[in-house]
Amino acid sequence: MTDAPSGWRRVPPDRFTVGITVGTQPPLGRVHTTLRGARTLGFDVAWTVDHFQGFFPTAIWDRELTWAADPDATPHAFFDYQTLLGNLAPRAGSMHLGVGVTEAIRRHPMLLAQAFLTLAHMTERAPILGLGAGERENVEPYGLAFDRPVGRLEDALAVVKAALRSRGPFSHRGPFFAFDDAVMDLVAPDATRPEIWIAAHGPRMLRLTGEFADGWYPTLPTSPGEYESSLRAVWSAARTAGRDPRAITPGWQAFTVIGRTERAARAMLDSRAVRFTALLADAATWQRIGVPHPFGDAYRGIVDFTPERHSRAELDAAMAAVPVDGLAEVVLWGTVEQIKRRLGDFADAGLRHLVLQPASALVSKRSALYSMAAVVRIARALKKR
Repeated sequence: MTDAPSGWRRVPPDRFTVGITVGTQPPLGRVHTTLRGARTLGFDVAWTVDHFQGFFPTAIWDRELTWAADPDATPHAFFDYQTLLGNLAPRAGSMHLGVGVTEAIRRHPMLLAQAFLTLAHMTERAPILGLGAGERENVEPYGLAFDRPVGRLEDALAVVKAALRSRGPFSHRGPFFAFDDAVMDLVAPDATRPEIWIAAHGPRMLRLTGEFADGWYPTLPTSPGEYESSLRAVWSAARTAGRDPRAITPGWQAFTVIGRTERAARAMLDSRAVRFTALLADAATWQRIGVPHPFGDAYRGIVDFTPERHSRAELDAAMAAVPVDGLAEVVLWGTVEQIKRRLGDFADAGLRHLVLQPASALVSKRSALYSMAAVVRIARALKKR
């Protein structure tokens, strides 16, 4: 990769960090067990999520979708991530704790800053405040407006940044947040000052990442070339803002399908569970493989999906429309060795922090056990780079 910054804050170019989503759903003991295992296995970041409800619709939450479904239980029970992070702090040890991601629609940016300044007093490593523009499922069903979400995030980022470094009263005048003589004098220890990571994909979000963020945390399917192009946009925005691009850790939360053999992995792409996850990709991703998305050309994937607004018949028809051959072109899938080689291409494109989300774990209990073991093998290989 040419013109790349030489050296990285906390994450030098010859070293990966790897994260794991530890879960934000009951029972709490399972979250503790996952965190303990992640520490033992050498993961660097434990990520939580911020949801009122999950992506799996009740209409299809059954054993036909995934072995993990309990049809007598809801897929929409989530802990409050801020409370959970406080509970996990004394158990995290040398791991970073983070949320990937929250937004400034349900929580005022001053509250976000205060929460992570507080968490910084409980942890050994800097907590990570992951921010995005939000997701419709967590906003509209609760009577909140989901208009101009990127503009709201931009305004919120300015508030959060000011609050994290403020001393004494300060004022802010923005299109969404305006106040005078606000005080946020809580100070984080130097060793654990909170970081801001942004889940960015489009041009405006990439610009905000360059201007404000310590880390970039995209989640949509991508290619190494697309990843490199987006990262260059982040770097360019950082330079324009007078920031050092080396201060930004390039990450990726990647959905993947891992099999013992290439044939087994390819077969899992045709499973009901993986077909459903394909619906969470945006219309632009589908258009790249020449197929219109069942939810329309303007559909933005995870951002727009609201699970309880879809009937079983509608979801069944949408899953049946998933082009499995095309899916194979955009999804990270294959054997452990194949995925390691492909991730090497992303490393060459600038990737430095990876969180693998194995959709293959939804297919069967056996696949889940293998996927978890495979993620550990892949993570260990990346950390040796």
